[in-house]
Amino acid sequence: MDYTLVKLEQDGPIAVITLNRPQALNALNSQIRQEMDHALTMMELDEEVRVVIITGAGRAFSAGADIKEQAANADLSPQERAERASGGGNWTWHAATYRKPLIGAINGLAYGGAALLASCLDIRIGCEKTSFRFLAAAYGQANSTWTLPLLVGLPKAKELMFTGREIFAEEALQMGLLNKLAPSERLLEEAKAMAELIASAHPVMVQGIKRLLHQGLGVGLSDRYQLERDATSTSMRFVNPRESFKDFLERKGE
Repeated sequence: MDYTLVKLEQDGPIAVITLNRPQALNALNSQIRQEMDHALTMMELDEEVRVVIITGAGRAFSAGADIKEQAANADLSPQERAERASGGGNWTWHAATYRKPLIGAINGLAYGGAALLASCLDIRIGCEKTSFRFLAAAYGQANSTWTLPLLVGLPKAKELMFTGREIFAEEALQMGLLNKLAPSERLLEEAKAMAELIASAHPVMVQGIKRLLHQGLGVGLSDRYQLERDATSTSMRFVNPRESFKDFLERKGE
């Protein structure tokens, strides 16, 4: 696929996908969603890539759904609208269940569908320009009910989704919506530094740990313990601990 609304760059084990529609504040139309999903798939299949960073071009991460496209969709048949809505949902589900770690470099506003996308990522790094708004209720829809409570807790998620109010960077950091803050001019650099730390760990274990964390949601402590024991004796077993420790010490120069 030729990308026109996203930019894909790869540097060894780290890939960067940039929403590249700055004149429209990277609004999420069907084309940018399709290109993003394709780029994510390609990086998921590339075994050299261990971490993917998602960011936005210009002054926004993304303003959310493309309102002009949605207005045009009003003329579509109910079946066509359902098909397009399903495609958008599949895209965010893909991000939420992505095999490899996803880092968001949230360089500006992330509203509506973009706030949902950000809440699907594993780690979010923001800057002084970062802000979020969960706006679905304002336009008669619902999203983020399955992601946001995991980040900020149920009472705060209710507040943010009921009101649609803006959450600025410092508050987002305090409530857990952001993992850390960095100056805007160093945001991508900080995201890459974190990606390098993740990429230096064993990819099978990183991906296995991510899978275990997701499988353990809503499960009791003893069941989470058993999930880990089962995984480390099957799908994660072939990693030789002795060789892993040896590699770790060699990287540390010891």
